[in-house]
Amino acid sequence: MNALFPLAENVSSPPLIRALTIAGSDSGGGAGIQADLKTFTLMGVFGLSVITALTAQNSLGVQSVFGLPKDFVGQQMDSVLNDIGTDAAKTGMLWSQGIIEVVADKLKGKNYPLVVDPVLTAKRGEPLLQPEAIPALKQRLLPLANLVTPNIPEAELLSGLSPLTTKDQIRDAAKKIMDLSGAESILIKGGHLSGDQIFDLFFDGRECMVFEKERINTQHVHGVGCTLAATITAFLAYGLTVIEAVQKAQTVIREAIRSSRPLGQGIGSVNLRFCYLPEEKYHV
Repeated sequence: MNALFPLAENVSSPPLIRALTIAGSDSGGGAGIQADLKTFTLMGVFGLSVITALTAQNSLGVQSVFGLPKDFVGQQMDSVLNDIGTDAAKTGMLWSQGIIEVVADKLKGKNYPLVVDPVLTAKRGEPLLQPEAIPALKQRLLPLANLVTPNIPEAELLSGLSPLTTKDQIRDAAKKIMDLSGAESILIKGGHLSGDQIFDLFFDGRECMVFEKERINTQHVHGVGCTLAATITAFLAYGLTVIEAVQKAQTVIREAIRSSRPLGQGIGSVNLRFCYLPEEKYHV
């Protein structure tokens, strides 16, 4: 018998639930691949990763970006998907047109849900997607998405509608993005709205759901978009529907923001310990 793990030889475990993140590396650990994998682990999901770019990044901003060769990104996807596979996937920072095209090609014919977080800039405005890559994002990747999770500036760019300040305007933008891209559903995040009362808006072509919330008074929200998308992806990997995953993730991310703390000299990260395991029936 194994002295350290006495039950290991006797317990038959169910298959691991898997989730894949395709994104950039954040050397500060609060966003990107690092935040996604931490979130997956805390939610009891086995995290897989394909790295698209390396960043020199900390709480003060992004100092440098090194995009990986598109062929190497494709090799990472082949390596992971041809052997281990996944139950759900998300994309984050993709950096270049070539990377988007390779990722889209590898995701064609997928039999698992895909969340696309259309990351355009970092928290302080540094570009994380080259401008010439935006058409490929719209035309090649968004049509494969079961859910797209833009913030307000990203939704304005993707829809061509601006400014987005009211619920009607944001709902129209969600419809426009769906019509233009063929994505199955949209969650537009309202953190960039002004005022003490903000909201996220979900639309799937049939149902429009508004998540009203009081703004939490903190600047420490680094990684909030990545963590929200990763949380939704983990719930999808467990087999929840998109709308169920979005509803549950709202509660998770709210507590992650509420309990955020300073880290470094600038913008701290959300508190990932609130990315809790799902209810008992979803446990692995």
